[in-house]
Amino acid sequence: MTEQTSGRWQGWRTAAGAALYGPGGFYRRPEGPAGHFRTSVHASPLFAEAVARLLCHVDRALDRPESLAFVDMAAGRGELVGGVLAALPAEVLARTRAYAVEIADRPEGLDGRIEWLGEPPRGVTGLLFANEWLDNVPLDVAEVDPAGVVRRVLVRQDGTERLGEPVGGAEARWLDRWWPLPPEEGLRAEIGLPRDEAWADAVAALDRGLAVAVDYAHTLDARPAFGTLTGFRAGRETRPVPDGSCDITAHVALDACAAHATAHAPSGARLLRQRDALRALGITGARPALALASTQPAAYVRALATAGEAAELTAEGGLGDFGWLAQRVGIPDVLAE
Repeated sequence: MTEQTSGRWQGWRTAAGAALYGPGGFYRRPEGPAGHFRTSVHASPLFAEAVARLLCHVDRALDRPESLAFVDMAAGRGELVGGVLAALPAEVLARTRAYAVEIADRPEGLDGRIEWLGEPPRGVTGLLFANEWLDNVPLDVAEVDPAGVVRRVLVRQDGTERLGEPVGGAEARWLDRWWPLPPEEGLRAEIGLPRDEAWADAVAALDRGLAVAVDYAHTLDARPAFGTLTGFRAGRETRPVPDGSCDITAHVALDACAAHATAHAPSGARLLRQRDALRALGITGARPALALASTQPAAYVRALATAGEAAELTAEGGLGDFGWLAQRVGIPDVLAE
C-alpha cells in the first residue's frame, strides 16, 4: 500500500466496503470465503438438506406455485444453492428457479440451472436465504469519548483508529433506539442502519414467501459493551485491518433488521436460534440406537457420523447459537415446531 492510501482516515463502513468488495477485495479472491472460515454450509450437507426441506414447506404454504424461487444471498461459490437443488424432491425441483446472488464472478463448472446475479431478483415467489450475509454488510462504528460524546470511529488502511465527528441524524436515532451507549469512555457500538436497509430491500424482492437471515447475532437486551468488529484470515480470528487481506465482520442486530423490514412492508417476523430452527426441520443430532451397531454396523457408522454433523450444527456455544430471522411475506409460519 502507498503512504498516501494507508494514511487516509475513513469511517469503518467506507473502509470495509472497499476492503471487502472493491477491486482486489477480500470477497473477490479466487479461493472464496471457504478458504478463510467455515460456515454451516461447509460444516455438513445436512444444512443444505434442511434448507431444501424449508423450501418445500414454503412451497406448500404457497400452494405449490408454477415457479418457485430459491434465492441464495451471498452465495460464495454456490455451495448452498447447489446442495439445495441436489436435496429437493423431483416434483419440487422441476418447478424451482435457483438464483445465486454474489459480487464475485460465476465459478467455473457451476450447475447450469443456477442463475448468477449481482442483486436479488425482484417480484419472485419462494424462499430467500441469507446465510452469513448481513455480518459482512459494512457499517460504521461509534465510540464514547472522554466527555461522554458518541463519535464515529475513523480508521486507516493499516487498521489504526482515531475518533472523528459526533454521530448525528438517522445514525444517532438508530443508536438511541437499538444500541444506546451510556456516557462512559471507551464503550463502542456498531451502527446497524445499513444492515436494516439491506435486509428490508432483500425482503422486498419477494412478492410472497419467506426471507431468512442466519448470522452471528445479538438483541437489545444483550448488546456487547465494546462491539464485535473483528477479522478472519485463513481460518483464524485476527485484528480487523481494511486492506483486503482479511474478512471484516461484526455480529448483527437482527431484532433491528426485523423491525425495519416490517415497518416498510408489514409481514410476520420471528427470531430463533439455529438449533431450534434446524430441529424444526428435522436436524436433531440424536445418536443412533446402539442395537444397530450389532445388526447393521455399516449403517450404524453412517448414522453416527450424521449425528455428529447434526450436533455441530446445533451445538450450544457454536453454530447452534446463530440467530435466524424468518420474515414472512403473505404466508403462515412454516418453522413452527
